[in-house]
Formats: sequence, structure tokens, C-alpha cells
Amino acid sequence: MNVLMISPGFPAEMPFFTRGLQQVGANVIGIGDQPMGALPEMAQNALAGYVHVRSLWEEDDVLEEVLQLARSRPIERVECLWEPGMILAARIRERLGLPGMTVAETIPFRDKEKMKQVLDEADIRTPKHASSTSAEGIRRAAAYIGYPLIVKPIAGAGSKDTYRVNSDEELEQTIPLLGHIEEVSVEEFIDGDDLTFDTVCVGGEIAFANVFFYRPRALQIQTVEWISPQTIALRDPFVDHLAPGREMGVRVLQALGYQDGYTHMEWYRKPHGEAVFGEIAARPPGGRTVDLMNYTCDIDLFRGWAEAVVHGRFTQPVERQYNAAIIFKRAIGQGVIQRVEGLDRLMHEYGPHVAAVNLATVGTPRKNWRQSLTADGFVVVRHPDFMTCLEIADRVSTDVRLYAE
Repeated sequence: MNVLMISPGFPAEMPFFTRGLQQVGANVIGIGDQPMGALPEMAQNALAGYVHVRSLWEEDDVLEEVLQLARSRPIERVECLWEPGMILAARIRERLGLPGMTVAETIPFRDKEKMKQVLDEADIRTPKHASSTSAEGIRRAAAYIGYPLIVKPIAGAGSKDTYRVNSDEELEQTIPLLGHIEEVSVEEFIDGDDLTFDTVCVGGEIAFANVFFYRPRALQIQTVEWISPQTIALRDPFVDHLAPGREMGVRVLQALGYQDGYTHMEWYRKPHGEAVFGEIAARPPGGRTVDLMNYTCDIDLFRGWAEAVVHGRFTQPVERQYNAAIIFKRAIGQGVIQRVEGLDRLMHEYGPHVAAVNLATVGTPRKNWRQSLTADGFVVVRHPDFMTCLEIADRVSTDVRLYAE
């Protein structure tokens, strides 16, 4: 099968998915706006061909390039796991008459307002919500919804450009920060735990499911610099107190008609146990969390996803052995990383439970923590016992420190 992979080298996880396609027998043809030589080596080695375009966002030009390619090399499937390219992928499928998500099916996964409208019709609990393209529209939405509320891009990913607003005064301070965003979603702030429901689906059925939770809540991660954000993957995502979120996730997938591939849903668990929908994407979670799911079961979900979309099956051996946590580190100070402290002691105490270490090296410029969740690197730990896993994760948060000058 010839599979067209949009942006096979970026973001950071894409080469792993590109390799997964090759590993299950696909001839992978990449298309992107990076020169072939600039792609990560893993992506280059997995590709049977590559089309270099000036810009992926000049969609009409990209479509013409693909049509020209298809005349000499039949394309049987189009895949894109990067949020901004999903509409492009759907347009190519429609033009070539290929299976997979259409534009109409893709839009509710990209547009947070349309997404919630579909789910409202399915009687799924969503936050009160509205969308706006103007400052006055944001003010009207705030008056309708009430405080506290959240303002975020209608087609964003993660928590970038997301703000909690508690009053009219804070709203007026926030509105100027949104000027670069074409349309925003304004919604009720839900007080509760931030969790996910992640799936690999085959033919509309869930073949693999996962639940993450964030420590602290996602919005705090984006606003407090000294935090070492944690994402925790649960060894047992089927515990009773998570049942409302899992059941809601199944209903969300049914309402949106999802069929094959990855999904990443975020939801809230209120203090009394109610599940409230947050948002969903027809792609895997970012922030190296596919790796985290792999560490819970010692499987390869990059390859598992590829098998699902290419062959319509999922044969990865799922044996849930560990709770796993990824802890992202932010260097103290500004400039260049000068030293890393605490890692040797941590490895001495917990070495068998440390699954991966990927920290910025001495001499590396410190990254902007607001622009990158992975910031100055990460550590992955895992343990069969949930509380022990959290204890080790907290030791990484407090004891491992990077210093920049």
C-alpha cells in the first residue's frame, strides 16, 4: 500500500509514526516543507519517496503536487497526525476518492465550537460555550457564560494561548493577548481534575485505551514557571471512579463517527465524580505521551497505530504492567545550561524504575518554557504501584535541577 504521510519529520513524534507505517509494510511517501536532508534520519530511512513543497499551508498548490504524484504513483491512503494539516489531508482524500476522514468529518475535531455543538446534540455534558471573532463578541460570551471562564483558540492544540478569566477586569487584560488569533472559544471553567481518554480505534471499535492525568492542572502548567509538569499514565485505566469519563469517551467517538486511528480526548472529573467533556482531537497526544503509553505495557503504539490504519487490525500484546510518569524540567536561570544536579543520586536510589532520561546537556541554550512543554528535557519513571510511581515522580520534580546562566 502506498501511504502519503503529511509532515513525516515534524513534530518530534512524527518520525516514529512514519517508521511504524514502513514496519507494517507500507510504502511511505512523505510530503512536507522541510528539505529531505533536513528530516530526522529515522523519517528519511522510512520513506520510499518524498515531495518537498514550498509551504504545506498553500493547500491548493499542495493538492496539485499530490495529484501530479498520483498520476505516476497511485496513493491508497493519506495520513496526517499533526493538527494543522488535518484539513489538508481530508481535502486530498476527497479529491482522490480515498477512505478516511472527509473535510466535514474532520472539522468538528478541529473547531472546538462545532465539536461541542455536535456533542450537545448527543446530550453529552459540555461546558457552557460560545465562539467569537471580535472583542465585543468575547464580552457578550462572558456575560452569557459567567465567571470564571476559559478563553482559548477555536482550533488550537494543548494549552497554548489559553487563559482563565475571573472578572471583567481580567477579561479586558486578556483580550489584547488574543489579537493574533482569528477565532476563540469562550467556555465555562470546570473545577476538577484534568484527565484524558486516549484510544486507537479500528473500524469504529476501541482496540486500545489509556487514561492520563496532569499534575498540576494543564492551565497551571502554562502559567507558573517553577513547576516541573507531570503527566501520569495509569496502569489500570478501568478503575470504577474513571468509568464516567470512559463511558463519555465512547459516546463522544460514536457521536463524531470516528473510525480508524488515534484519538486524544481531555475531560474533567468534578469533585463529586461528574465527568465533563473538554475537547477531542483525531490524533495522538503530544508531549511524548505516546512513549509514556508504551512504557505502561512495553508495547509499540506507533506501530500499533500504523497497523490499525493500514491493515485494519491491532495485534500489539497489551499487558498493563506499570503506572508511568513523564516529568518535564525547566532550567533555573536564563542563558545556557551550566550544570545538572540531583540526577546521579536519583539514579542511585531509583535506577531500575527510571525508564528514560532526556535532559538538555551542558552548553545547550535554555528553551522558552511557554513555547515548549518538553522545555529543557524530561525523565520517565514507572512502577507497578501507583503511589510509589507518584513518589518517584515527585522526587524528580524536586531533586533534579538544571541551572542556566
